[in-house]
Amino acid sequence: MDTRSPQALSAKAALPDIWNPETDDALVCLDVQQETHDVKTFTFASREGKRFAFKAGQYFLFDLEHNGEAESRCYSISSSPHRTNAFSVTVKRVPGGKISNWLHDTLAAGATVKANGPLGHFTRPGASGQKLLLVSGGSGITPVMSILRELADSCEPADVVFMHAARTPQDLIFRDELACIARRLKGLRLHFLPETVAGEVSWPGLTGRISAEYVRLAVPDIADRTVMCCGPAPFMAAGRGIAAELGVPASRYVEESFDAAVIDEPEITAVQEAAAKVFQVTFSKQARNIEVTGNQSVLSCAKKAGIRIPSSCANGVCGTCKSKLTSGAVDMNHNGGIRQREIDAGFFLPCCSKPLSDLVIER
Repeated sequence: MDTRSPQALSAKAALPDIWNPETDDALVCLDVQQETHDVKTFTFASREGKRFAFKAGQYFLFDLEHNGEAESRCYSISSSPHRTNAFSVTVKRVPGGKISNWLHDTLAAGATVKANGPLGHFTRPGASGQKLLLVSGGSGITPVMSILRELADSCEPADVVFMHAARTPQDLIFRDELACIARRLKGLRLHFLPETVAGEVSWPGLTGRISAEYVRLAVPDIADRTVMCCGPAPFMAAGRGIAAELGVPASRYVEESFDAAVIDEPEITAVQEAAAKVFQVTFSKQARNIEVTGNQSVLSCAKKAGIRIPSSCANGVCGTCKSKLTSGAVDMNHNGGIRQREIDAGFFLPCCSKPLSDLVIER
């Protein structure tokens, strides 16, 4: 028997539902905020008023339409998971970027878009109170900013070093907010590293690119910390090497990147090749036909043949390569980048799918 008061039961009943990634996809843009000269934050809410349950560091896969063509892009959540009525993504305008430019120039409050999420595993490992080093470069700040905002909102004890690199001081995203959080969040140390001081000659700190010498000076106890790194591929490669050089175990180094590079399949030996059946894979819109063995992913072979398929993670996480399978069957081992209802509707992820028969793909 429930002994709570009628008022308490009524309040519970009045709580909005939780966003369900399997069934929900409609979002309404609530606000657009200019962060820097080429970075904007877009805030979204559920069209039905549902609350969001996500972990700091996760992302949404947006399904957008541009010039009559479907486009998918992954954008990390930059807001705190404690603020459940809405979430924000922060997007940098990329020169020549089809979708980032469209978002900056077109998307406004009141617009409706579709998205799948939350997705991703770039989340704080271990127990609460673990010593952290958050390292970001450029727009890679977004998921680590969500982590820091979560810590600030929860008021939990923190021992965090936040290191952010950018081209110039004017390119430091969330610069003022970070300074504000640092004033009230005990245990947070900020390190900004602009490559040059163009436009701000009175810059009081160091400048240049991230290096082992700089990190050793700024974070002498790095070997005792869990390092979380996000940014462009060269930046993360540098961060990975520096962390290893300074004694951070691989088990305490975590990184996030939506890299368009495709992970090549292992070489197939002559015996394996003879044993593997060869299937014909047709891309109907591009009028292309390739051969793919049962040991290869559809995406890796398509990329090698020069067939155009948008892709990002290459391991079934982000869903960027999602395509319609109009004929045939595949063995798909995804990691959350596609919903069951999409699979039921005939969609699949070429990056993590191997053919079980001849295929016709609507690409």
